[in-house]
Amino acid sequence: MSRVGKKPVDLPNGVQVTIEDGKIEVKGPKGTLSRELHPLVKVEQQDGKVVISPIDESLKARGLWGLFRSLIANMVQGVSGGFTKVLEINGVGYRAEAAGSTLKLALGFSHPVEFALPEGISGSVEKNTIITLSGIDKELLGQTAATIRAFRPPEPYKGKGIKYAEETIRRKVGKAGVK
Repeated sequence: MSRVGKKPVDLPNGVQVTIEDGKIEVKGPKGTLSRELHPLVKVEQQDGKVVISPIDESLKARGLWGLFRSLIANMVQGVSGGFTKVLEINGVGYRAEAAGSTLKLALGFSHPVEFALPEGISGSVEKNTIITLSGIDKELLGQTAATIRAFRPPEPYKGKGIKYAEETIRRKVGKAGVK
């Protein structure tokens, strides 16, 4: 039995869920999200909660049970409160600048890196080194943050690069002869 899947998803005020034709749509004050449902998972709405259950007791159905409960809970949280990710840039001369829906990054390359934010994700830059991304789709937000981080991942010797705000970089000692 899935411990995650057993728990119903509570719907806050202002959030509406529509389930039809193997698709779920969640509407809230921040926007609308929709997702295709797997045929091995049954989703139904009961008195202000969304209840997820497996169709049968197969291993795959039980695995998808908890997965879809988490996905639906993320959709509900996204349309009601939204998500944010914070990235930090470390390094001399490394900086960022937000211009509309484009991020311009100076990361030590011979050219500036321009990254167009996907639709539904907004970004802002504070102090030229802190990038704050926000949106209602947790998957898209995480993928966007990972793509930006991949331009210059933090290196282990000086910690230069782009890292998540909550991430700690394991540092290595340099050459033994250097003092």
